Amino acid sequence: MTQEELFKKLVAHCKEYGFVFPSSEIYDGLGAVYDYGQNGVELKNNIKRYWWDSMVKLHENIVGIDAAIFMHPKTWEASGHVGAFNDPLIDNRDSKKRYRADVLVEDWMAKQDEKMQKEVDKARKRFGESFNEEQYRSTSPRVLEIAQKKQVVLDRFTKALNDNDLEELKQIILDCEIVCPISGTRNWTDVRQFNLMFSTQMGSTAEGANTIYLRPETAQGIFVNFLNVQKTGRMKLPFGIAQIGKAFRNEIVARQFIFRMREFEQMEMQFFVQPGTEMEWWSKWKETRMAWHRALGFGDENYRFHDHEKLAHYANAATDVEYNFPFGFKEVEGIHSRTDFDLGRHQEFSGKKIQYFDAERGESYVPYVVETSIGVDRMFLQVMSAAYTEEQLEGGDQRVVLKLPAALAPVKVAVLPLVKKDGMPEVARKIVDELKYDYNVVYDEKDSVGKRYRRQDAVGTPFCVTVDGQTLEDQTVTVRHRDSMQQERVAISDLKRMVDQECSFARLFKKLNL
Repeated sequence: MTQEELFKKLVAHCKEYGFVFPSSEIYDGLGAVYDYGQNGVELKNNIKRYWWDSMVKLHENIVGIDAAIFMHPKTWEASGHVGAFNDPLIDNRDSKKRYRADVLVEDWMAKQDEKMQKEVDKARKRFGESFNEEQYRSTSPRVLEIAQKKQVVLDRFTKALNDNDLEELKQIILDCEIVCPISGTRNWTDVRQFNLMFSTQMGSTAEGANTIYLRPETAQGIFVNFLNVQKTGRMKLPFGIAQIGKAFRNEIVARQFIFRMREFEQMEMQFFVQPGTEMEWWSKWKETRMAWHRALGFGDENYRFHDHEKLAHYANAATDVEYNFPFGFKEVEGIHSRTDFDLGRHQEFSGKKIQYFDAERGESYVPYVVETSIGVDRMFLQVMSAAYTEEQLEGGDQRVVLKLPAALAPVKVAVLPLVKKDGMPEVARKIVDELKYDYNVVYDEKDSVGKRYRRQDAVGTPFCVTVDGQTLEDQTVTVRHRDSMQQERVAISDLKRMVDQECSFARLFKKLNL
């Protein structure tokens, strides 16, 4: 099964089992907008809780806020979004489809990586256990040829982006013979810039209405509240402000399911530090955030850092945490050193002094900022991609199981009466009532126990508890474990302790060593 086929199965699974639905589907949907179903919203909320508690609960010097989506229009002038929040777009004249020029080039470079990997895989099969990948990559003429070709394009691409050279960006597309995925032709228009912000009107009449924007990021809500939080919380540098909230971008090229959407949710933390210490803190937050991802247990080799070739206008350092999705390594989280750009610009545009008085140094200054920014929806897709597993069982059976970390699973326990009689449903209901105050628990009595197990596997439920005839005699139940499918007899009185032990967020937090 190819990675593309696997991804299509994952998307279908998300809809079939109540994780993600196309928005307004009865009206044929709305491009790049999705709704989270009954299981999806539980998983999403658990991801947010994992992030929020690890940031706010486990750090004494980080607090949270919830800023409004609508902000004064000058906010976006100060931040640079009105003048510079653009994507380079290019149209194919034959298909009439529009693409991001930078994404076309990035996809071409990713294909070069795939070509090199294919050469490596063929050589590994040929040489067997004696194969040395590092040596092969450094000596194979074919791999070196592809790598050199990619590097030349990467150097040109980086310079074009930094210089905002749209003509060169188009020339790279032509020189790489990049074709439209729809028409298969290279009949491209010139590259031009397109602002990504959604605008709307605020006012009682159309004539008197003011143009405002739906925020394209949540960070600015933190920056404009810097003094409010610092003074009311009596915060001392270094300290952070965290926020989870919706953001909106008019993406022209929205694709790969929920990876890039027009309405999405961000988890951001802005960490305010003394000028001159920002690079030290940037390095620390890189390691802290990578540990957060790896604690989920999806394989350290599936994560990597990718330093930015082109820095945003506000940054002096930037890297991404990338995960190996079915469609390749892609960004899940960004860690940026934003300098004093944001607070300095808001001080300039508002005319208000936005500074921190450092009692130890006896001076006031605009703090520098290190940002960690992670997309909830991308994190959701990453977790689902990593957890989705198809297993071939003994006897020729197959099962689809979501091997989610127990703390993130939408449902923690499914309680199943073996039959719908002999008092078993009543005992099962009593178990549900005892566990539901602490965990999301479901009751299921339809179909055979085997089919019920499969349903719970498909949504990632860690425990299935079956009430049977023996339960009525000795108050024990059969507990079936999702990943191993092993079963054990457990006293009803011990169930909560078992679930607590496996499903607690504390198990994840202790891996972080905070």
